[in-house]
Amino acid sequence: MATFSNGTGAEQKPLLYDQSPQNYTSLGDLIDVTKPDVRDMYIQTFGDQGITGLLDITGAKKSAGTADEVHWYEEGRLHTVVTLSSAASGVGTISKVGVEGSTTNTASNDVLRKYDVLLSGTKRIMVTETGAGATFGFKDMSDGTAATLAETAFSVIGNAYPQGSAQPTLPFQVKHTLRKNPFTIVKETFHVNGSQASNIGWVNVGGQNLWYLKGEIDARRKFMNMREAMLVFGQLPFSSTYGAEADHTAIDSVPGSEGYFGAVENRGIVATDTFATNNEFTTANGFDDLLVALDAEGAPQEYAMYLDRDTSLKVENILATGGLGGNGIGLAAAYGAFNNDQNMAVSLGFQSFNRGGYTFHKHNWKLLNDPTTGGKSSYKGALIPLTTLVDPKSGQRNPSLEMNYKAAGNYSREMEHWVEGGGVLGYATNGDDVAKFHYRSECNLCVRAANQHVALK
Repeated sequence: MATFSNGTGAEQKPLLYDQSPQNYTSLGDLIDVTKPDVRDMYIQTFGDQGITGLLDITGAKKSAGTADEVHWYEEGRLHTVVTLSSAASGVGTISKVGVEGSTTNTASNDVLRKYDVLLSGTKRIMVTETGAGATFGFKDMSDGTAATLAETAFSVIGNAYPQGSAQPTLPFQVKHTLRKNPFTIVKETFHVNGSQASNIGWVNVGGQNLWYLKGEIDARRKFMNMREAMLVFGQLPFSSTYGAEADHTAIDSVPGSEGYFGAVENRGIVATDTFATNNEFTTANGFDDLLVALDAEGAPQEYAMYLDRDTSLKVENILATGGLGGNGIGLAAAYGAFNNDQNMAVSLGFQSFNRGGYTFHKHNWKLLNDPTTGGKSSYKGALIPLTTLVDPKSGQRNPSLEMNYKAAGNYSREMEHWVEGGGVLGYATNGDDVAKFHYRSECNLCVRAANQHVALK
């Protein structure tokens, strides 16, 4: 085959492309007379890599946010649990308040009053005196002796007043908790230069042989995946700043947002290996422990069960034998979340079963199966209540999961998309020979009544 050369010396010449055919050993070396057999389709090597869909399937409501964070109120428990520590016989202090035992309270008038009756096991004691701070006097109701306490948790079940006594001087206070969650901002961009935008390729994308279309589609899908992952795994930042830009100036504060698992870890039920990986989870008894925990939180009767593949198979093993009260995989008596339509549940990829008065709709969660996203986390799944909750202050009815996005008037930041470029593809906004596709979303996820949600780890 002919060789090509440049001129030498100071006088440079173009490449010598004017070689005549006789310099080639055959005409086939000069002209490729066969067309490459390239298929006009691309192979999805890793299947459908979209991980979105959780919020749509569980009925999360999308509403407009008009501030930098969303506020909502949650109702507290009507009754109280206190953990008492005894410094001396008949005298004790409150060390913790609440079922979780994580809150310290030092104000006596917020928790206990004289003549309150407390229960733990078979022991019933009465508050006989209230002192300074969180110091109280107690007597055993069975014999009137001074009660001895040793870091014991008691339920405040009621009170018992003597005849002719006055009403309580300290009134009952309604307990409402204000929750807040800032918005998070997710961004992505995709660039294609004018030359590539006009090149025709072999691969058919959406009916056209323009390869840049595939890149734009993938960039959009990646952006949607990123947004869903941040709503699920997002965490409030420990600091408002994270360093400096290249010019060494402080960056703007980063408005981190609490994701689904963060909310459940902080305020919900976290079922560790006992439920998610050990063999105990594949038995009815192991699953029943979870139902007892749900009962304690006043949980609704219907749940969406999102699981990774490993945990999902364990559940199917016991469903196949009716181990959780069913007659086989996917058979259930109720499909309340799907208008009582079994076919609708199946079309959405759910398998439903009943246990202990609860209905669970099982669904494989691709987010936790993908090793490049949630598959690297320690989470095995989640149980999401399919219920509508009432805000105790506003009276508004809201779903247990709600995605909010910033909006004002006709401007919405749910899914912003725009293109800029120097005339490329018709977008003339600057002088660059590049079309830049941009994506942006400002959103957050409100996990209401997180105490009724379950994270499997």
